[in-house]
Amino acid sequence: MGKKKKVCMVVQNPMVKGGIAAVVNGYRNSILEQEFNIRYVESYKDGRKFTKLLKAFVGYLHFAKLLLLEKIELVHIHSSFGPSFYRKLFFIYMANWFNKPVINHCHGADFDSFYLNASDRKKRMIEKTYNKCTMVIALSDEWKERLSMIVSPAKIIVIENYSTIHEDAIKYKVKKEMNQQILFLGEIGQRKGCYDIPDVVEKVVEKFPDVKFVLGGSGDIDQIKSLLIKKGIEKNVLFTGWVRGQEKDKLLRESDIFFLPSYNEGMPMAILDAMGYGLPIVSTLVGGIPKIVKEGKNGYLCKPGNTQELGDALIKLLNDESACKRYSNSSGEIVKQKYSLEKHINQLIKLYKNNF
Repeated sequence: MGKKKKVCMVVQNPMVKGGIAAVVNGYRNSILEQEFNIRYVESYKDGRKFTKLLKAFVGYLHFAKLLLLEKIELVHIHSSFGPSFYRKLFFIYMANWFNKPVINHCHGADFDSFYLNASDRKKRMIEKTYNKCTMVIALSDEWKERLSMIVSPAKIIVIENYSTIHEDAIKYKVKKEMNQQILFLGEIGQRKGCYDIPDVVEKVVEKFPDVKFVLGGSGDIDQIKSLLIKKGIEKNVLFTGWVRGQEKDKLLRESDIFFLPSYNEGMPMAILDAMGYGLPIVSTLVGGIPKIVKEGKNGYLCKPGNTQELGDALIKLLNDESACKRYSNSSGEIVKQKYSLEKHINQLIKLYKNNF
């Protein structure tokens, strides 16, 4: 076997909260590392502003060393919108100076504020930066269409996120009695629809007084709590803080329904994770979600912000245990057939080989 090609992957620290770190953590110790010599450069970690700036600066130095001394042959950058774009801009330019192909894996969600509503100057900067990339990875066909406003469609490939499948959990879901526990995992804030949750909880509590909403995440917890207290329904909602590892596994196994009322998404790892545990989904018609959540098959999709629809969908599932079990099975089948880690990595391997 010949010498492995050298790939530099620009990533977040593995402990960062959110979907990008979750995606990349699946690459570690995978077949991708057997096929290629992958060097990870960390450009971001959670923390105070100074901590983030220092992490980015150290990342630039590490990247420069790899370019100069280790002769990397391909750069794979995981980027988002907002501050992430500006941090990754320097990596893209540095790779260009050394004439290295760049794959920009775009995980951003709020396209309107990033590009559509941006100033002409910022739009030009975004277009110039994205066009320095050899290829751009979009998370869904819808995102390919949006990113085509910035870069030629010929440069964009769709590689959807993946799910880790837990067969034992799916079998357990189909047998277990419902406990009326509804799970949310993610950043607690406006983009994820969390300010709509108190109205949804209020609606569901009318029909199911013992329902329990578990919100696993960090963010605007105090603000959401105060809205729940005003409505007198705070006892129906548990805030766990950010969960990972065994705690996250336990919540995904014991909950009946996964709930994500987002306004903007790419292809949310939280939903794919939940489907890998055989959870029915109630979510919104945004981003790549309609690709993985099929109305009346493994869940329900509602208009973002429509708390009436969201509440009704949750009530419908809580009312119908047999439908819940069918949807559990369907969630598992959908990810097994189309969204396995193996399929995702094989697409990456093919993309890498086509761009050396």
